[in-house]
Amino acid sequence: MAFPVVASSSVITRPSSFDVYLSFRGEDTRNNFIAHLFKALDQKGIYTYMDDKLEGGEEISPALLKAIKESRIAIIVLSENYAAFTWCLDELKEILECREKNQQTVLPVFYKVLPSNV
Repeated sequence: MAFPVVASSSVITRPSSFDVYLSFRGEDTRNNFIAHLFKALDQKGIYTYMDDKLEGGEEISPALLKAIKESRIAIIVLSENYAAFTWCLDELKEILECREKNQQTVLPVFYKVLPSNV
């Protein structure tokens, strides 16, 4: 089961919704770019959801779908292997639906890939 990683200073003062939802392929970016991005958001007091427990082959949990829906902004870090995994595409589908239905802001980040390759 996955648990969100949140800015510890923000947990007490924020409601259960998130400012930002991070969507990424863990093996490609977790221990480098995502770790730095999460830390920078945390330092600015931005309440961020980052699923750091999802293993390959697992389906998206209801808690993860809820976190996507409750986030004001989704940052999608598109890396070399992002689209190769079903749950990344399922996350992306949900994020794009939230963009359409709820006007959620979606920010793509191309990490070591060209936009034309995605």
